[in-house]
Amino acid sequence: MIQKVMSVGMLESNCYVLGDEISREAVVIDPGGDGPYILEVIQKEKLKLKTIINTHGHFDHVGANQALKEATGAPIAIHAADADMLSQPSAEALFFTGGRLQPSRAEILLGEDDILSFGNYKLKVLHTPGHTVGGICLVLQNEPLVYVGDTLFAGSIGRTDFPGGSFEDLIASVRTKIFTLGDHYLVLPGHGPATTVGQERQYNPFF
Repeated sequence: MIQKVMSVGMLESNCYVLGDEISREAVVIDPGGDGPYILEVIQKEKLKLKTIINTHGHFDHVGANQALKEATGAPIAIHAADADMLSQPSAEALFFTGGRLQPSRAEILLGEDDILSFGNYKLKVLHTPGHTVGGICLVLQNEPLVYVGDTLFAGSIGRTDFPGGSFEDLIASVRTKIFTLGDHYLVLPGHGPATTVGQERQYNPFF
């Protein structure tokens, strides 16, 4: 699998471009900003963007949605509970962006166990509320990889003090959806370095 990881936007969110080596079909996870940079990577790899996937609706993970949509025609996918956040930016988003955030619209509303494919690869949706009501994680089928957005970080967890956040829900999401995957799974978060399920189970102070 082709995987390109970029730090994008003013909050340096991790954006992941995943592609099939043969078909060149691709998805992008959390295009939080710097649309031209993301497009350059996609074009350089000669990929055909199939889906724009948001792990949740915060501005630093969706900021380049519309730019990528307009450039590629790829549909935007997000959990149904966070869909309204794309067209109705929060006060925090407007404060950080100075009102320059381009609203977008979800065309694919995701739920638990949905599958998003690109070429021969499949991503399974896990609904992991806590950071937002509609937060999701994405498990790459047949590979020990999980893309967790802002649900879990190396040594920490996502904030739960924004509207729709819940500390109790977040802890439950990690314990029941991520920690049950297996210690060998590589955890790819929305900010900061990668980690593993085993590392976080043993050393993360929140658990």
